[in-house]
Amino acid sequence: MTVGRVRALISRNRLLWVGAAGGAAVLVVGLLVGRFLVPASSGPAELTAGLATVPVASGQLVNMLTLRGEAGYADPVEVTIDTAALDGPAIVTGMVPALNAELAPLSVALEVGGRPLIVLPGALPMYRTLQIGMSGPDVTQFKQAMQSVGISAGALDSDVFDESAAAAIATLYSTVGYSSPASVEGAADAVEEAKDSVQSAQLDLAGAKHILAVAGAGPTVVAVREADNSIASAQRALATAKNENPSAPAEVADLEDALSLAVLARAELNAPADTTLERLAVDAASASLTTANAALATAQQMALPVAPASELLYLDQLPRRVDVVNVTVGAQPDGAAMTVSGATLGLSGTIDPDDAGRVEPGGAASFDLPDGTAHAAVVSDVTPGVDAQDRPTVHFTPDPLSPEQAELLAGANVKVEIPISATAGEVLSVPAAALTAGPGGETRVEVVDGDPRDGAQAETRQVVVETGLAAEGAVEVHAVDGELAAGDLVVVGR
Repeated sequence: MTVGRVRALISRNRLLWVGAAGGAAVLVVGLLVGRFLVPASSGPAELTAGLATVPVASGQLVNMLTLRGEAGYADPVEVTIDTAALDGPAIVTGMVPALNAELAPLSVALEVGGRPLIVLPGALPMYRTLQIGMSGPDVTQFKQAMQSVGISAGALDSDVFDESAAAAIATLYSTVGYSSPASVEGAADAVEEAKDSVQSAQLDLAGAKHILAVAGAGPTVVAVREADNSIASAQRALATAKNENPSAPAEVADLEDALSLAVLARAELNAPADTTLERLAVDAASASLTTANAALATAQQMALPVAPASELLYLDQLPRRVDVVNVTVGAQPDGAAMTVSGATLGLSGTIDPDDAGRVEPGGAASFDLPDGTAHAAVVSDVTPGVDAQDRPTVHFTPDPLSPEQAELLAGANVKVEIPISATAGEVLSVPAAALTAGPGGETRVEVVDGDPRDGAQAETRQVVVETGLAAEGAVEVHAVDGELAAGDLVVVGR
């Protein structure tokens, strides 16, 4: 909805009510004329004198939500720096802003110890350094801030600082031209130790697997041949003893036992090896390697970049204007480093909770400047009340203002209008007072053919209409039985 259309609507409605007032005057004049000036012998008049009429209007109908809005800049905020996490002395090394400089998302507000203080959108102060595994509303705010500046930091429905969030830190610092923050103290050493443990576990597992392979490989070719040779030798010795000295049964029996033992030894070579202990050793070595890999992954996560409390500055209602600077290059910050306030004039007002669902961010609005000039604005957001009884607050972003207009508007209480419903285009409309009910319940308007305000005789006719949007005392009408056109006079009173 443009400001021009809003003005047109206001002008049209003013015309309707001016017409109604004029019609009332005509009614009085008509009564006097009918009573004193029309001769009795002239018969019944074709038009009853003293009709109050209003012309049918043509244009777009808009339903407005009206509220009072307060204009002003965001409240001033003192910027302090958490220097506890700095490795060296907290010395201002650069990026000291000038007075009236603007701080926008990704601005570097200050440089301390060679490290930046990066501005991000958000209302929750940075109260701790974020690292892998942490969770909470500050993590959610960090992810939302990253998304607002075009950097992916992982799923917004998760409040966990994960690898995606850590990767966003590296992207953030690269974007502003600084190296990523150091990881948690000792994290790099822990990674190297974990890598050594993984390498040792890998060697242990390889050794255990080799022993298992050897144990389960079966007898060698030499061992098999030796066993076969032993059987053959025992068989020859037994045969010789039986042929040469059959009368020595004890010797023959001993040779038979030796042959049986050789056969058993050869058969034992064919039995599968028992590798139970070797397999247990492999399982233990494999479990140790799994544990070592998990420890390495944890150590590597802990070595990912963190979000330092001393290097991120959350400010709401960005951009902000620098009002006061309390630091200089080479000095240590003492107290607030600077004070910033809103750089853009904003407008806000409350509405009834029942109307909150009818107002959406991005919607058009208009307000009156203190000099009476209408000015366009856009709904920036709608903040719910604390409870069901608390009125929601609507925030507006005015269209660009001149310095003179901004000066006049700051601190003013102004009327704001938000179009919440409108016809698709231009329609015919009449005042609600022009609508009457017919004998069948149909809605009608009484149209005057001619203008009784000019003293001309005229007749009236009933036109059945369908009604549409009602706004600002006017009602959209479409003729369904009879003719109706813009400018036709309709009766609103007698």
